[in-house]
Amino acid sequence: MPRAGLTPVAVVDAALELLDAGDSAPTLAAVAGHVGVAAPSLYKHVPGASGLRHLVALRVIGELTARLRAAATGRSGDDAVAALLHAWRDYVLAHPHRYAAMPVQPLGDPDLARAASGMLDVVLAVLAGYGLTGQDAIHATRRIRAAAHGFATLEAQGGFGLAEDASESYQGLIDMITASLQ
Repeated sequence: MPRAGLTPVAVVDAALELLDAGDSAPTLAAVAGHVGVAAPSLYKHVPGASGLRHLVALRVIGELTARLRAAATGRSGDDAVAALLHAWRDYVLAHPHRYAAMPVQPLGDPDLARAASGMLDVVLAVLAGYGLTGQDAIHATRRIRAAAHGFATLEAQGGFGLAEDASESYQGLIDMITASLQ
């Protein structure tokens, strides 16, 4: 019989807590210890280690998508792009290990691809305000993703050791991106 209160959602929550505490890849044993059960007990809630990673990735994609959507809603043009890029950076800096648990290329898994399409839809909606569609919108989306991902992951890993304010550098990056959309 499953432990009272332990659900797949609770198991993912526990894995995310471990990620946030700095465990870059929590094992089933670590998650089980965190929730106070034996590791085999988790199989009642998640389909093994790969299943847990899958559920964590789905959650992270969903969280980031929700943040991007909230940031862009009610905005347009450069303001929407800047809000989107700030929300992306803020998420990575607040949750670097969670973010790292998100697959770089989710399209090979149908569930992850569906979740990632929600994130893509947010970016494409913002880009539609520039009249960008089709291939042009995809190329612009790639520029946005590369800029946000690259800058934020470098920053989260301590890659900007010089004294100059990283926020000023990021604003310059945002200005470059928005200029490229005109």
